[in-house]
Amino acid sequence: MDLSTVTDLVPTTDPAEWREGDAWLAGGTVLFSYGSQTLRRLLDVTSAGWPSLTATEDGLEIAATCTVAELYAFEGSAAAVPVRGRWSALDLFRPCCDAFVASFKIWNTSTVGGNVCTSLPAGPMISLTAALDGVAEVWGPGGARRAQPVAELVTGDMRNTLAPGELLRSIRVPDRALRSRTAFRRLSLSNLGRSGVLLIGRVDPPTGEGSTGPDGAGELVLTVTAATRRPVQLRFPPGAHPSAADLTAALDAAAADGADGAAGGESIWHDDVHGHPAWRRDMTYRLAEEIRAELVAPLDGAGTDGGPR
Repeated sequence: MDLSTVTDLVPTTDPAEWREGDAWLAGGTVLFSYGSQTLRRLLDVTSAGWPSLTATEDGLEIAATCTVAELYAFEGSAAAVPVRGRWSALDLFRPCCDAFVASFKIWNTSTVGGNVCTSLPAGPMISLTAALDGVAEVWGPGGARRAQPVAELVTGDMRNTLAPGELLRSIRVPDRALRSRTAFRRLSLSNLGRSGVLLIGRVDPPTGEGSTGPDGAGELVLTVTAATRRPVQLRFPPGAHPSAADLTAALDAAAADGADGAAGGESIWHDDVHGHPAWRRDMTYRLAEEIRAELVAPLDGAGTDGGPR
């Protein structure tokens, strides 16, 4: 760690106080490990006292300052609104936390908001919140407030839509997504390595007339992360029961669209020491088919527990 240029630590959550040379500080695990020669002040949001996790009938609010350890321990049984038996997608929380492959010291310091704002392709909090249609609440100077899906907030490797001075306040995950039936897949090049591929699939519950197919199945959503520079989501209409060929075609189209929209015409597939783009692509197609088969099979009467694996 080398932050010898920093002269002030300022407890604040007011974007109006931000100026050039500042950085928002929550857990700081990435900020301190990378170091800096340009920072002058750290704006500390940890003293804000935001409740880490707030469960309501509408869903779950995750404060940006919620630590990985707090998220891992959350079961919903002690919440003001008991949700443990209702929110089946809580089973995704621990596998995503485990994807950090980090020590307890990191778990008790690193925050959900920090992981999202760092915007690394392998950020497991990006994977979790994007897959569950999490919406970020962003504070800006002058009292500005805006909301944006996490899947759109992260735009590339260490790139996002946050403007200078903007602060991520929280992420709201809707009740509908939390009641989904889910499937989880992850691969890395080593047992304790950074994620090279991380996919989450879900089938939403019925939400009203026209929201499900004739068999009662809701929308099927597949979210690809770690293998790609930014989250990629595929959505299949209620009761569509996509075939393997349908899935392949959708992945092909998403990869082509992603390459066109990436900075400098880059491929959507990420490339670093944790995985070659060709390997990431091949494993994405393989794991996506596993998830498709797992989530579609119960609807066709095959039967499975449908939980993360």
